Amino acid sequence: MATADLIITNGAVLTMDPVLPRAEAVGVKDGRIIAVGSASDIAGLAGPDTQVLDARGATVLPGFIESHMHLFAGGAELQNLQLDGCADPDLLARELTAFAASRPDAPLLVGQGPDYGIFGDTAPRLVLDKILPGRPVALMAHDHHTVWANTAALEAAGILHGLKTSDGHEVVMGADGLATGTLLEPEAYSPVMRLGGQERTMLGLASGREPDPAPSKAERAVDLAHLRRGLAHAARHGITSIVNMDGNVYTLDLLEELRSAGELTARVRVPFHYVPDMKPDDLETALTMRARWSDEWLASGFVKFFMDGVIDSRTAFMKQDYPGQPGYRSHGRFSAETFAGLATRIDAMGLQIAVHAIGDAAVARVLDGYAAVRAANGASGLRHRIEHLELVDDNDFARIAELDVVASIQPPHAPGCSGLPLEPTLSNIGRDRWGDAFAWQKIAATGAAIALASDWPVSDISILKGIHAAVTRAAWTPEVPDQRFSLDAALRGYTIGGAYAERSDSYKGSLETGKVADLVILDRDITAIADHDEIKDVAVVSTICGGRVVFRADD
Repeated sequence: MATADLIITNGAVLTMDPVLPRAEAVGVKDGRIIAVGSASDIAGLAGPDTQVLDARGATVLPGFIESHMHLFAGGAELQNLQLDGCADPDLLARELTAFAASRPDAPLLVGQGPDYGIFGDTAPRLVLDKILPGRPVALMAHDHHTVWANTAALEAAGILHGLKTSDGHEVVMGADGLATGTLLEPEAYSPVMRLGGQERTMLGLASGREPDPAPSKAERAVDLAHLRRGLAHAARHGITSIVNMDGNVYTLDLLEELRSAGELTARVRVPFHYVPDMKPDDLETALTMRARWSDEWLASGFVKFFMDGVIDSRTAFMKQDYPGQPGYRSHGRFSAETFAGLATRIDAMGLQIAVHAIGDAAVARVLDGYAAVRAANGASGLRHRIEHLELVDDNDFARIAELDVVASIQPPHAPGCSGLPLEPTLSNIGRDRWGDAFAWQKIAATGAAIALASDWPVSDISILKGIHAAVTRAAWTPEVPDQRFSLDAALRGYTIGGAYAERSDSYKGSLETGKVADLVILDRDITAIADHDEIKDVAVVSTICGGRVVFRADD
């Protein structure tokens, strides 16, 4: 057998291969795995130039597959003020004032992730005006579906007196005829975010279109720096594959430039994002993206939709009225007929589909569309997906598996997990529906394929924190079923489950001879941890992607 370039040895190797589920060592050559087995067997592959990594008895896994995240925006937002669930207006004032002082020339001060309830019943712009009346301020909610802005930002963006948007997007207006400062969904908040120069990072999410005008050389350099920052952040957390859930040609073009320079440290898939004001012929761009990028490092080949918003801002599409709002259920961004027609066309083009659907009416509409696809085209094997599935009608759980739909779930999103408050989510769902909300085990019981993810920067990128949330989630009341994943199921969701979801399990997601050499080494044996609460303290020691060490904790 050939001499290995790299050997990882003395590990508690969890291969995700049912034929050989556990091993001690892995041998790598030319970016592929050439052997998996005992430490003594793999030692025989060593030569004078072989790099040897000693796992010291800790867990070795396939590199983590982040099945739903936003790399470009996340990399940019690492520079913003991190508010992480801040619910105290006084703390917000102190943090924002200090942040502003450190950036005297910033055209827009951006904060990330305050609690939805921080403004109480007061118009957000008025609260923010008291803190910083003279400088434009925008606070992005953790879920990225709401922005709160002050008067200076609204005036500079030209939307203080309102803005016409499509359904599902709204500049919320007050009784005084002025914007309250609450901006729902990208069409409403993009004019404000444009003030800070981060609009290009959000284009793949907001409109799916290309920058216009084309970025200058200097602007492109800024955008490349955002992606480098995001990739480095991912590598620190053991992530070797990314399914970017927003996209355009520009994003892939930037990533191609990084690859050419040897700076791509993870494999990335980027979709074509289809938004309601597009025409079916716009889908030709998705074919162009697939034709240009379809290898093991950079790929497209799928189309992303948003069917609704989120529960916290009451923009998720529901089958029942929101509590306290008779007659209001929000709505789907695509009609049932429109979505079914588009999905059928996309499936016939050989492209995978991924749809953000959070409310039970949104989930049902997507499943109806997938059923129409199956009736028209037969079973394509494209593994169409639904992202989030936070509330599912009891009659729809079985349909997820019956239609071979991949359930893409984000454990840190469940109320009470990863520091998230229970409110306003639980009240917005309604007490009678809690049993169908974030119902992970109800989905798993159908036999549906499951991939797990963070949705970074909506949630912390840490896969270990995601695993912790998956296995330790507490039931909200004694009557609500336990929805926790087992440790094995959680690990599979972030490895082979993610590979299956992106249709790449033939060459990654498990540690098997011939597959790509993507691995992560932890600082301890995760299976030996008796108290699962300690999983949040597990750290990544090394990340290897394509046989190259892209992160070492001791560097």
